[in-house]
Amino acid sequence: MRETATLDLTVAGRSVPTPCDRIGGGPDVLLLPALSTIASRAEMRGLADQLSWDHRCLIPDWPGFGAHPRARLPLNPATFHAYLDALLAAAPGPYALGVAAGHAAGYLVAAARRHPKAFARLVLVAPTWRGPLPTVMGPERRGLFTAIRRSVETPGLGDALYALNIRPKVIGRMMRAHVYGDAAHVTDALIAEKTAITRQRGARFGTAAFVTGGLDPVPTREAFLALFGDGLPPIRVLRPSRAPRRSGAEMDALVASGRVEGRPVPGALSPHEEYPAETAEAIRAA
Repeated sequence: MRETATLDLTVAGRSVPTPCDRIGGGPDVLLLPALSTIASRAEMRGLADQLSWDHRCLIPDWPGFGAHPRARLPLNPATFHAYLDALLAAAPGPYALGVAAGHAAGYLVAAARRHPKAFARLVLVAPTWRGPLPTVMGPERRGLFTAIRRSVETPGLGDALYALNIRPKVIGRMMRAHVYGDAAHVTDALIAEKTAITRQRGARFGTAAFVTGGLDPVPTREAFLALFGDGLPPIRVLRPSRAPRRSGAEMDALVASGRVEGRPVPGALSPHEEYPAETAEAIRAA
């Protein structure tokens, strides 16, 4: 089975029509895509195909992200927690498995704690908690990040600034640098597909929030590790072999905490998209 439907959710007092794909049949699985300039539910479809022969996969788009015009609403952690609550009320499962990529990891873990019967098991694919600018420049520049976000959100000026960063050459360079592990996999067709995502109406707001750290679910590594522990279902972390150094160090710290099980996978920050078969194998492994 393969179908696309729209869930009519209410988040932060606003209507948020949420496109979702359903793929396969069997016990339910929730697949949450990453948050990024080029994020959409399409990045999870290859993995869903691999899991679909014995599971029914639900793939939603996050508010403010996806290959469609975006509704404008407050883009902050409180909204994203509320979004998952609304999603789990509309599609409660229970889920045999919850899978989250990148920044979705912290939100899924927090939702699993708020909804203790919703998930039997969690898998976090290349989990991150810190946006690109805080990762590269450090948290002490937070005032600068806020100014950048406001500039990108400003009509006129924001459109111009955003346009400079969504040119195909820039997107291709970004994908080869840290999204895909093998630069040969970043084809012209893939770049065109990702560029189309960035050009949806309202896309700059989600990008500005994510890049500047406005969607970081926690402020520190210690707070991220504190999300894990007693009262959660079993959690497996898939650690890509070519993850960027700083992001990889955070994944290693999580695995070293002993609160999760770590498994290696190929790729960089998007192994679920670049290597869906290997990612599914790591999910299924005993």
